[in-house]
Amino acid sequence: MRLAGLPALLMTALLLAISSLWPVPAQARSAVVGVPLSTCIAPARAGDRPGAMFGATARFDCTHRQTWFGSGDFWVISQPLSAIPDMQNRSRVRVGSLWQEATTLYALYPDGKIRGWRFDGRQATRHLQLGAMIEWPLPTDIGPPVRLMWHVQGAANLRGILIAPTIATPHESGQANLEMAALYAGFGGLCLALLIYNLAMWGALRHPFQLAYCAMVGALMLYALTSSGALAWLNPTMLNNDRLRLNYVLLCTAAATALTFARYFFVPAVTAGWVGKSISAITAASVVATAFVALFAPWQIHILDALFSLAFAAIIVVVVPIIRRARAERSPYLWLFALAWAAPILFATLRLLGNLTLIPWSFWLDNSTLVSMAFEAVISTLAIAYRIRLLSLERDDALEREVIAARLADTDPLTGLLNRRAFLRQAIGREGKQQLMLADLDHFKRVNETLGHDGGDEVLRVFARVLRQAAPGALIARMGGEEFAILSPADRAITPDAVLAKLRSARMPFDLTVTASIGACTGPIANEADWKAMYRRADRALFDAKQAGRDRARFAPAIAVRAA
Repeated sequence: MRLAGLPALLMTALLLAISSLWPVPAQARSAVVGVPLSTCIAPARAGDRPGAMFGATARFDCTHRQTWFGSGDFWVISQPLSAIPDMQNRSRVRVGSLWQEATTLYALYPDGKIRGWRFDGRQATRHLQLGAMIEWPLPTDIGPPVRLMWHVQGAANLRGILIAPTIATPHESGQANLEMAALYAGFGGLCLALLIYNLAMWGALRHPFQLAYCAMVGALMLYALTSSGALAWLNPTMLNNDRLRLNYVLLCTAAATALTFARYFFVPAVTAGWVGKSISAITAASVVATAFVALFAPWQIHILDALFSLAFAAIIVVVVPIIRRARAERSPYLWLFALAWAAPILFATLRLLGNLTLIPWSFWLDNSTLVSMAFEAVISTLAIAYRIRLLSLERDDALEREVIAARLADTDPLTGLLNRRAFLRQAIGREGKQQLMLADLDHFKRVNETLGHDGGDEVLRVFARVLRQAAPGALIARMGGEEFAILSPADRAITPDAVLAKLRSARMPFDLTVTASIGACTGPIANEADWKAMYRRADRALFDAKQAGRDRARFAPAIAVRAA
């Protein structure tokens, strides 16, 4: 896949993202279940009372977007509920979780009575459902209300004052929790499997990008725990605003580690120079912005959230030079990296637009981080596996070259036999009595004069082949020139006459008759001194064979094996 295919991929992801912005039907299966409620907003004033506000509908603004009102205290009223079907069975009021100090839900009943339920930060946590939806259970013993109203105190109003209000049945609420639990459990299981797999791979390979990837996946797991509301089930006493702080921290951690993974995933040239410095600066800026949000929000939350969003925008932008450099370096991993990052970059951009209130809030867009990062995590694992495969091929090729180089260093290039150095390394230290034969071709100078040096080289190769055939399993080496050594255990020794007979029957270039003389000796070869003694005796026996007329073998007296 070429980088040119990236625009098509981005366009596909864009269509999916745009589709997520359309209003979700009431029957859609998500955390936003039940019948959607339309709302109107009225800024709170001193002395406001719920009864008066239910009657003061003229004070409520139904035209402006909620973010137009800024931060503060507000009244939010629903439409009359009489037209909602199956209202007698709808006893669960649900809204999205936001930065606020407290919210009181008021229900107006047909007899004019008003009931209220106040939720501060800890009570909101206790009523948090999966998908980060806060749910008020209405009493069922007095019938359905005719209208609902919320008094929201300390609303930061980043995304809205009251988002995604619905009224649902207990069955719809339970079904939403069940399906969201399956979604988050699937995501958590995927992350856990990827984490275990890549940690195991890191234990064997120790590449820095593997640790960065594991840190990213771990941060995503924890982000899913906090953003889903599951953390509130594990710790129902925590403040809901503290859970939102953790969302910022973990989302920043996931983004920063993802950027670190990208930095180490490619060859150093891709992120060298100003690109690497930009990555470090942007990562530091995002950490600082997140720290300010975590420590001081909701104080000056609009400014802090804007800084956080700008840091994320910078993270998105810095990916572009990484891809361009990777393309220039002809990185084989680029197409997988581009595929993996297409969805997170696009959805992060759309979320950034949502944070800046340039597009309306959507539950699925707000939770798109999990889906897009799960996609990124899976494709990145494929990229890691692909890179590890390439690294393995490079390693195997290097090992093969090393083996070949070692063989070349130990092998005589003309005959393919061991050279003197390799022969001594393998011979000295052998246990028990050994037989050493030194074989030397007779009148080899005459062979060279007759056949030329190329013909003489061919005679040496034929003789080496004869030695392999005559002495299978023995240690055979070309010691230099036309002298060869054959070493074997004395109890399985090859007779010199068998070697000479094999040579006589071998066909030489131009049917030239070539003979050899052999000197043999038996004894220990436990150390270098033993080798020198063995070699002197065998060499003396070889000299005797030459003196006796050549084409024969002579034995030197055996060397006794010393007692241990």
